[in-house]
Amino acid sequence: MERSLSQFGASSASKITSSSSSSSCAVRAAAANSRAQRISKGTTKTTTRTTRTGLGAVVKMMATTETDRMTIKTHHYDQLSKEEQKLLLKRPRVDFTSIASIVDPIVNKVRDEGDSAVLEFTEKFDKVRPSPLVEKIENFPQPSLDPTVKEAFDVAFENIKKFHEAQLNTGEVDVTTMPGVRCRRVARPIGSVGLYVPGGTAVLPSTALMLAVPAMIAKCPIVVLATPPLKDGTICPEVLYCAKKSGVTHILKAGGAQAVAAMGYGTETCPKVDKIFGPGNQFVTAAKMNLQNSDAMCAIDMPAGPSEVLVVADKDANPSHVAADLLSQAEHGPDSQVILVVTPDVNVERIVEEVRVQANKLPRADITEKALSHSYCVVVKDMDEVVKFSNAYAPEHLIVNVEDPESLLPSLDNAGSIFMGRYTPESVGDYASGTNHVLPTYGFSRMYSGVSLDSFIKYMTVQELTKEGIENLGPHVAKMAEVEGLDAHRLAVTLRLGIE
Repeated sequence: MERSLSQFGASSASKITSSSSSSSCAVRAAAANSRAQRISKGTTKTTTRTTRTGLGAVVKMMATTETDRMTIKTHHYDQLSKEEQKLLLKRPRVDFTSIASIVDPIVNKVRDEGDSAVLEFTEKFDKVRPSPLVEKIENFPQPSLDPTVKEAFDVAFENIKKFHEAQLNTGEVDVTTMPGVRCRRVARPIGSVGLYVPGGTAVLPSTALMLAVPAMIAKCPIVVLATPPLKDGTICPEVLYCAKKSGVTHILKAGGAQAVAAMGYGTETCPKVDKIFGPGNQFVTAAKMNLQNSDAMCAIDMPAGPSEVLVVADKDANPSHVAADLLSQAEHGPDSQVILVVTPDVNVERIVEEVRVQANKLPRADITEKALSHSYCVVVKDMDEVVKFSNAYAPEHLIVNVEDPESLLPSLDNAGSIFMGRYTPESVGDYASGTNHVLPTYGFSRMYSGVSLDSFIKYMTVQELTKEGIENLGPHVAKMAEVEGLDAHRLAVTLRLGIE
């Protein structure tokens, strides 16, 4: 397990934030980077070492030196056995059974004891006892931000708002299925939602925007934002700025499993929510899964795992750009995974060398090294095989750095978010292009979508029949009820038709 017990209450980042601010939030991010490096250290320098490959197997490898340890393995797909090809699709294993044994007692205690339990765990894990634990957003003064930081978040807000507003009313339907039979689908906002904004190895005001803006557009009446407090009990000013700008109604000054449980069950001061959104570490994810399968009657946005990216590059892709895109996900956490998929005409060695050069300069280099240890490059015969492999892997982020990305798009079926062309790093989606960065990971993009406006909306179907409608449809319904042996169903129709 990569994280110490002292981190169970706080979230590790699933998205990395900018360090441009000189505020306490940015200072905390720098400190978290340093702490995360200390936690993940453990590189050996012996003649040989044993490590897990991207195939999930254990192999002997020559040890790397301190300067060239940052590398990824290369596999030639057609040289692998069928079993090895399947193993390439495996993610780093997350043992949720052992994690649940830690998380479940936290969730249960918060359910039973409310605020006092949340405060107890926050003091234990985050070394602070915030007072009050929950505040209405209007009670917070407007935070003071550096003008350039404020402008950056304002631009992100506008783009996210524009993209999600475009999704309004796209799911409503009004159809006459036959004369006198009208069927509709109408949208309503979810009444109360909880937004989890991590604050462990990085501070994430961008996540506050990604979650709060669509909740605001959907007009959810109650929006609770939970985030770990700073050491003085206050909230990261950038997170607070984004929360106030985006219509959040309450701030819960807590992180980790205890915050998730507080929102799911409700406490003396925290409103109970109907659905919880947001990324987090494995303990946050376990708490969300616990609530979804409990008597809390609380839904979640999606299952989550470590952050990941699959990069498709052709022979003309800039190696430094490809390497930077891979590393932007590798630095998220030691359990992140990055995959490069290329055809034989690509100079893989140049890209791998660029990964090594850039990675050794990163402040989160030790975290990055661990992520790269279970990442890899796979060489396939042509672009058709590239698409086939990508669809099978089903990445959270898919970067298509090729000359004509649009030609591949119709064949790409499984990805949380796709980044097309030479000038579209994954970073823009993480922050400010307008799309949402809360996405399915761990292969769940096969059946889940990322967070969108629809995530904050529920749909009701409505049907209305006139006299003509019941006369046209009724006999068929009565016959179907008769076949199924449901006589009351038949009578509900035939009595209206004047038939016994």
